[in-house]
Amino acid sequence: MNLLVASAVSGAAYTLAPGPAFLALLGIGAGQGRRAGALFLCGHFAGDILWASLALTAILGARSFGTTVFDVLGLICGTYLCWLGLRAVTVRAGSVGTVADVRRPLLRGLAFGLSNPKAYPVAVAMFTALLAGQAAALGWSAFPALLAAACVGFLCADVLLIGLIGAVPVRRFHRRHALWVTRVSGIIFLGFGLNAIAAAGPGVTDWAR
Repeated sequence: MNLLVASAVSGAAYTLAPGPAFLALLGIGAGQGRRAGALFLCGHFAGDILWASLALTAILGARSFGTTVFDVLGLICGTYLCWLGLRAVTVRAGSVGTVADVRRPLLRGLAFGLSNPKAYPVAVAMFTALLAGQAAALGWSAFPALLAAACVGFLCADVLLIGLIGAVPVRRFHRRHALWVTRVSGIIFLGFGLNAIAAAGPGVTDWAR
């Protein structure tokens, strides 16, 4: 039971950690309200499941088939996330939209969820922090239960986000301070990206030798 709770907490923390999709959600919520934001998150949920599955596979399967593929994926995602972070930190006033008018928020969320560079390194970091200490005692039979628990965490965090983005103070704050929200988020992106590179780099280097 403790492992399931840890997996659910990992899923919630992963969802709440700021990233490119989080910024998009703020803009959609500010421009179109809760319903559009909820549709965006529904689409994004497919990506949550994908990246959580990969993170759990990396943790549970490390002994079986090594970590090289996952290290390479983490390095690519970390590098791309750093690039996005630099763009966000150096963004100029007037080039940041305070609201987003999205015709199909469900499809936009799906695209963000499946291509979000934050997703894999952050998912690995969250699940590793809470599960890795007991990963040696886990088998593949635990995978479905851990993924289901993570999905519960995703959904709880999504409900919280939907409530927040539709709140008038949050929408007003985003409209007034979108530039600084973007820049601060960029710093967070850089932190996640550099952490992902630091974690994956040694494994890729050892493989290349």
